[in-house]
Amino acid sequence: INVLGARTICDNIPGLVPKQRHICQTHPDVMVSIARGAELGVRECQHQFRGDRWNCSTVDRDATVFGKVMDKSSREAAFVYAVSAAGVMFSITRSCSLGELLDCACDPKKRGFSEDSMGEFEWGGCSDNVKFGEGFTRKFVDARDRSQRDARAVMNMHNNRAGRRGVAKNMKMECKCHGVSGSCTLRTCWRAMAHFRYGIKQRNKQKQDERDWEQVLTKSDGFSGASSADLCVLSQEFCSLGTVGRQCNRSSLGTDGCDIMCCGRGYDTTRVKRSRKCECKFHWCCFVRCKECSEIIDVFTCKGP
Repeated sequence: INVLGARTICDNIPGLVPKQRHICQTHPDVMVSIARGAELGVRECQHQFRGDRWNCSTVDRDATVFGKVMDKSSREAAFVYAVSAAGVMFSITRSCSLGELLDCACDPKKRGFSEDSMGEFEWGGCSDNVKFGEGFTRKFVDARDRSQRDARAVMNMHNNRAGRRGVAKNMKMECKCHGVSGSCTLRTCWRAMAHFRYGIKQRNKQKQDERDWEQVLTKSDGFSGASSADLCVLSQEFCSLGTVGRQCNRSSLGTDGCDIMCCGRGYDTTRVKRSRKCECKFHWCCFVRCKECSEIIDVFTCKGP
């Protein structure tokens, strides 16, 4: 940006509406955070949907990133809008706290009283500035739909708001102890955003320590969209590749299981040889040496129609 100039860079970013292009030109430092946040949203979407019929696949050389799936008013599109807005807000807010942006810093105004096992204490360190992150995200991300004013645009902004609220409502208290040998005779505490990864989908029946993103969005404001299209087969209209050839879990009853993933078409079983690290030992000092072990495993993939 410093070499080529903000105007040159912003004029060559595909898909921006005039309002977004103006924001890009006047706040080039924030655009770096927005790009990081958009990428964070894509990664989180792919993590959350990795075991579903639609796995949040991206399309090359497409301004929407996800292709025609964004043209339909579906729950998949709704989730993409919500998690993308959340990623942008999270990234901008984090950049504020790290001092990477010119117009904001962490929020010193958040103060209060709390109580824990050590008793009552007053907190008021430098908290994450979610107010700035939420406001800037709303101004930039909602700019496209604010110019439309139709039913779909209203729904998109509703889903954007659900994503922002998911971040704002999941703040946590963090403290740093001061004192002799790390004793907490004096503490500095602040309000910080929770980690963006809220765990794994419960329906995959894996261990979960944090909240699921879809639950967070549903409970925070409720993202909305029509029922999903048929994702079982190749669809040019929905830009869906279908589930033919997708790997499935034969023992799972969730959406990653072969019965659901393969849409009742059955699955093929292939026996493959896989290498992995094994019998690892720590040697003083300081490295770990492992053996290379081979194992034969069964891989299950969905059959075609």
